[in-house]
Amino acid sequence: MKILIQNGRVMDPATGRDELADVAIAAGRIIAIGKVADDFHPNRTIDATGCMVAPGLVDLAVRLREPGQEHAGMLESEMAAAVAGGVTSLVCPPDTDPVLDEPGLVDMLKFRAEKLHQARVFPLGALTRGLKGEVLTEMAELTESGCIGFGQAEVPIVNVQVLQRALQYAATFGYTVWLRPQDFWLGKGVAASGALATRLGLSGVPVAAETIALHTLFELLRGIHGASRAAGEKGVRVHLCRISSAAGLELVRQAKAEGLPVTCDVSVHNLHLTEMDIGYYDSRTRLQPPLRQQRDRQALRQGLADGTIDALVSDHNPVDADAKVLPFAEAEPGATAVELLLGLAAKWAQQDGLGLMQALAAVTTGPQKVLGSSLGTLQASVGQIAEGGVADLCVFDPNGSWQVLPAGLRSQGKHTPFEGHELPVRVRTTLVGGQIAWQAANA
Repeated sequence: MKILIQNGRVMDPATGRDELADVAIAAGRIIAIGKVADDFHPNRTIDATGCMVAPGLVDLAVRLREPGQEHAGMLESEMAAAVAGGVTSLVCPPDTDPVLDEPGLVDMLKFRAEKLHQARVFPLGALTRGLKGEVLTEMAELTESGCIGFGQAEVPIVNVQVLQRALQYAATFGYTVWLRPQDFWLGKGVAASGALATRLGLSGVPVAAETIALHTLFELLRGIHGASRAAGEKGVRVHLCRISSAAGLELVRQAKAEGLPVTCDVSVHNLHLTEMDIGYYDSRTRLQPPLRQQRDRQALRQGLADGTIDALVSDHNPVDADAKVLPFAEAEPGATAVELLLGLAAKWAQQDGLGLMQALAAVTTGPQKVLGSSLGTLQASVGQIAEGGVADLCVFDPNGSWQVLPAGLRSQGKHTPFEGHELPVRVRTTLVGGQIAWQAANA
């Protein structure tokens, strides 16, 4: 299939390219940007007049709900939602059922995903067997099966010695460990600690739940990082998932300034919403981490703008309707968001007086740098537009505002705290590997 995208404005944060240009695609790769050879005869032409041609989005937190949780989402439905949102590469956490702690399960997931010919799936393997925080998994075997790192999803490791050994083992082979910083005991509440949670009678999660976990992790990392450098080992890198507080962000900023090998992301929910959005016990805002105060949201927005936060993620976690139509404290945490990632990134940039280029960087080059060498041969292609690179592209209308309504979402999960919100951009076409994975009806 040869495809020509005509008259679009090519915008690529990786190179700073921002110009009106045609893009020629053949054999799944970009063969020309700008001047297209006269002997190039496309099988299909996409008219991108008035649209942006951007790298396909890279989302570092998407639950596909397979295997084991098909009542909340099927691989087909969630992958369709991803490409409808312009996401061409995604990372899925290991908290499936059964947990991704064996190579066979990872092989099965990747095989099923590849057969759909939609977004690229990069699975995280479980750091400990069954996510129980007791016995380390066979990380080498899981890496051979395609895992790009190892994490615990929403399950903190209680035993600090196990965490230390996991980081030491990962340092030997240069693996990346993905952790959401939360103390096991302090993190058992359902809303952010504060006056609102007290007034509503909801159990609180203090900021200390995040900062204590970060202090512990950084103290372990200091020793392991220094020992790895002395021994000539590759060293471990830690990616912090979904930072939620101003105090936690400041600790990350200090760790980076110190030279510790850490990266971090923030979810679209914590970037845009606060505890006040809980309203009268709206279970759609029952999330992990919980929505915090306005000062935390403002700090997170500034942290994403100044680069302390490396990536913006959807934290897509579709939840079955029966699990959401419950009292707030009993409702299952999670929300559908992968289709909203681009629109919410653009809305953040618009509200904070930033350019669209910076919004795109937060969902393309930023997450690509987090993945780094774990992408293998795709490292030079994912999250960017390059001649010779794979053609993972997102064509969107920068003025195509739309309203978020459950009926319009392709995810099997229909619950989102952004229901009714207006988003400023709309995806028209998504290409993965030079093939059209999704196209709007009026594109």
